[in-house]
Amino acid sequence: MSPPRGALLAATRPAPPPPLPLGAAPSPAQPSRRSRSAAIAMSFLFGSRSSKTFKPKKNIPEGSHQYELLKHAEATLGSGNLRMAVMLPEGEDLNEWVAVNTVDFFNQINMLYGTITDFCTEESCPVMSAGPKYEYHWADGTNIKKPIKCSAPKYIDYLMTWVQDQLDDETLFPSKIGVPFPKNFMSVAKTILKRLFRVYAHIYHQHFDPVIQLQEEAHLNTSFKHFIFFVQEFNLIDRRELAPLQELIEKLTSKDR
Repeated sequence: MSPPRGALLAATRPAPPPPLPLGAAPSPAQPSRRSRSAAIAMSFLFGSRSSKTFKPKKNIPEGSHQYELLKHAEATLGSGNLRMAVMLPEGEDLNEWVAVNTVDFFNQINMLYGTITDFCTEESCPVMSAGPKYEYHWADGTNIKKPIKCSAPKYIDYLMTWVQDQLDDETLFPSKIGVPFPKNFMSVAKTILKRLFRVYAHIYHQHFDPVIQLQEEAHLNTSFKHFIFFVQEFNLIDRRELAPLQELIEKLTSKDR
């Protein structure tokens, strides 16, 4: 089944203009790889309209080289050129760029899902699905080794908690300068992004009407378009995993090829 027709129509609507650039100067902080990404992309996408999140936002200290890295992303996001915004800045480390953006997308999806949690309940969504063709069962390989069938809110709770644990793990996402990323970092990042995509897919297929009612469709479309451009740029999600939203992806990206 294709995404709701409203999703495709809304995809063509321009997002609201971005707010004014952040005025607050970065506060001194301990050396860190990543900056507080939520303050940048979230400000661009949502302004101050909503502060509700599903899980606590992932806050990372400002004041480092990575603050400048995210300022670069802010500038290109503000220009509306999402293709340029996702490109690896010259001279930067790919692992670091993927880490910064993975935290950013976690925060974006966290806020987007937080706006519709009242509509995603055990009763309305007894299974985690993306339309009638796609159903997801949860397993993390550690606490739950055998995939279990569960409701969408339970699945997303498992998923976001698991992602949060990965982002907080210093052996996977090192925050101190000089500490290298592990050899399996890119594999972990790909799994995180693959699973975050499923939240987008569930929202589009099962909850797009409430998104329209809340007037959040432009924000959802801009966030998802940014996400798709990023994973396409670095081949981070297998095309088969994107199938539940393939028609929407083609619609969103066709004008930027």
